[in-house]
Amino acid sequence: MADSSNSFRLGFAVRALRHRNYRLFFGGQSLSLIGTWMTQVASSWLVYRLTNSALLLGLVSFSGQVPALLLTPIAGVWVDRWDRRTVLKVTQVLAMLQSFALAALVLSGNVNIWHILLLTMFQGVVNAFDIPARQAFVVEMIEDRADLPNAIALNSSMMNGARLVGPTIAGAVIAVVGEGYCFLIDGISYIAVIASLVLMKTKPGIARIHENLFSELKAGWKYIIGYDPIRSILALIAFISLVGLPFTVLLPVFADVVLHGGPHTFGFLTGATGLGAFISAVVLAMRKSIVGLGKRMAITALTFGVALIAFAFSETFWLSMILMLVVGFSMMQVIASGNTILHTIVDEDKRGRVMSFYTLAFIGAAPVGSLLAGALANQIGATPTLVVCGLSCIIASLWFFGRLENIRKIVRPLYVERGILP
Repeated sequence: MADSSNSFRLGFAVRALRHRNYRLFFGGQSLSLIGTWMTQVASSWLVYRLTNSALLLGLVSFSGQVPALLLTPIAGVWVDRWDRRTVLKVTQVLAMLQSFALAALVLSGNVNIWHILLLTMFQGVVNAFDIPARQAFVVEMIEDRADLPNAIALNSSMMNGARLVGPTIAGAVIAVVGEGYCFLIDGISYIAVIASLVLMKTKPGIARIHENLFSELKAGWKYIIGYDPIRSILALIAFISLVGLPFTVLLPVFADVVLHGGPHTFGFLTGATGLGAFISAVVLAMRKSIVGLGKRMAITALTFGVALIAFAFSETFWLSMILMLVVGFSMMQVIASGNTILHTIVDEDKRGRVMSFYTLAFIGAAPVGSLLAGALANQIGATPTLVVCGLSCIIASLWFFGRLENIRKIVRPLYVERGILP
């Protein structure tokens, strides 16, 4: 009986994989994302090795994410117009070429900080189109909408499983043969996701009447601003991204200066964050209902801030690893729970635009935060900077707690109407 129950829970947790297109996507992305996380770790360590500067770590992160501030809202309009699978094919090929270019520069010994800045900015432009297209495309791969929350949770599991494996591999590869081979492996890994997109069979999208680009952008913005649940969720995610996620920019400093380690230590800290996020995504995948996700966002925003403050004062490797687990778990609960709620309440004809603003909130706010965190750490040190970040996240969580009752009043009737709740 126990084995039967465990098998049922496992099957329930991966039920979105019964859809062929999603299985292909899941397999291809799982391999590709390992390479992506290897590149993220290798890029940060390369910049820190070349410059020994927290400010330049923040600047490189800013250059990779700032295109989202400028392009993502417009990209969302185009994502609502274009075939999303075609968009993803193009963006994945461009991302592959970027990784190969970076690998060639590093392996030839000709790389400098300006190459990294420009290529990271190019990847940011690609991501401005890729991420909202990928978010919106999930719905097209899932034929049964009841499996959509599970697919979103599995996406998070996939990303954070890669976040666990990728940095660990990257730390070893950097220590043995250098950063260039991380970029080369990443470039090769894109072949898997490109192949999965080619093999998919999708139905033609629903024809829509297109207005002026900026009229559609304005309509999407008015929809978001006028709908309190979407507005509040995006505001919390944006603020957490602004003041909380820049902790990743400071990890090389903590690995080197505070914990007296090297690339292995940096890789382990990043991997611990990924493990926490992976566990968080699995927990979400096991849920049978989306009820309570709003409250969970508020609670885990609070634990995220508390864990950041504790990590700032930790001088012990194993304690820092445990705290990074909590940070990763809490961060993913906030982001994935918000993503799930948004997908279940948004109108279909505005999905691309809403998910572009979700991308803007999640990724677009981070470059400003990274730049500010790098500059502040350069002035007052990494530890006080991280304390400020943690306190800000705690304040944001308390604000969102105050919004929950009104969000519930609006969302529950919609869930009943759409058959999500009885």
